[in-house]
Amino acid sequence: MTDYDVLRVFCGPDGGYGNELGVVRDGSVMPERDERQAFAAKLGFSETVFVDDPERGVIDIYTPTLRLPFAGHPCVGTAWLLDVPELVTPAGVVGARLDGEFSWIEARPEWAPPRTLRQYATAAEVDGLAVPPPGEWIYAWAWEDEAAGRIRARAFPGRIDERGVSRSSGAGACTGGIEEDEATGAAALLLTARLGRALNIRQGAGSQILTAPQPEGWVEVGGRVFLER
Repeated sequence: MTDYDVLRVFCGPDGGYGNELGVVRDGSVMPERDERQAFAAKLGFSETVFVDDPERGVIDIYTPTLRLPFAGHPCVGTAWLLDVPELVTPAGVVGARLDGEFSWIEARPEWAPPRTLRQYATAAEVDGLAVPPPGEWIYAWAWEDEAAGRIRARAFPGRIDERGVSRSSGAGACTGGIEEDEATGAAALLLTARLGRALNIRQGAGSQILTAPQPEGWVEVGGRVFLER
């Protein structure tokens, strides 16, 4: 079995929750895309990262069924693990920094895959949403405290992945697909670009994502990262 690390990214203030991420630190053990795709499907995380150059931060990102040019929580988690000033992704060079308990990346909104950003009137409405049928990728959100920039959000990828049994019975777990993402950096990046202000997002069962717009259209996304294994 190929060695890999398991991280939780965008954890809550108490260190709980967060979105699991698999990271293969030595990507040379699995250089072919079809091998990487099969391994990502086997692990079953929402994303798995293969590190092709740990010093330069060159990475390759996969869902169980797709290769991604960029993704938020994989970049935040891998930047923390490698402790590098930047990551090189197919989409572009992602700035990275550590600031106390938070790992931050700086990326461009146009690198993120399309998302439907759907606003609701109250956080209670977001809490009460049922998982929608597969198809549209929906980021449901509402203000908890607009003046303070605090948001309640849930993310529904709307995709069915051939994963076999789910890895856990926690939020976002299901057999044969990913119904809900516990924490989604790319969607938070898009929402920040749309609203044009710093945000403190509570997503899923208890994850926390921080964001801040930067000059020339860049956006910073940050959160806590913990090493599970």
